[in-house]
Amino acid sequence: MATSNKKELLQNELLNTLKIRFEKNMNRHEGVRWNEVETKLKSNQKKLEALYKMEETGGEPDVIDYDKNTNEFIFCDCSEESPKDRRSLCYDKEALASRKEHKPKSSAMSMASEMGIELLTEEQYRKLQQLGKFDTKTSSWLKTPAEIRKLGGALFGDYRYGNVFIYHNGAESYYSFRGFRGLLIV
Repeated sequence: MATSNKKELLQNELLNTLKIRFEKNMNRHEGVRWNEVETKLKSNQKKLEALYKMEETGGEPDVIDYDKNTNEFIFCDCSEESPKDRRSLCYDKEALASRKEHKPKSSAMSMASEMGIELLTEEQYRKLQQLGKFDTKTSSWLKTPAEIRKLGGALFGDYRYGNVFIYHNGAESYYSFRGFRGLLIV
């Protein structure tokens, strides 16, 4: 019984945090009403758990879009910098396995999968950057096209000098200032 009460308390706390952020940043989701988002969230425990993991790792998730055709809300990490507890990761499991020394704790793709979220594509990252200035001191791994990944590379993005930059790096590389942003469709 106590576990059920604790889970409900955490859920209510998360919903309250999301509501406050939603209302504070209406420019991210014009025309969307919180009560519709909340109703949808309450009916999908798995998505709520993914949002909890996004919040818990410093992502500050918020609604950034609504798809009228599918009736789905798109949440994205809106923390100013790449989420603090999702940094120092190489790109994927293959890159992690290829490191012989100084392995990072995990990879961006593995961690995202465990959390139940997706990495942003280049297009999604550019769209996010239209809603504010993100990654001005950090960078974020992006979902990399298969043809680039096959050659050993991976993409990441940041915002510098008033512009969004998309770069490449070896997928096995990792830095204390590079993490990843997640996307969740509810």
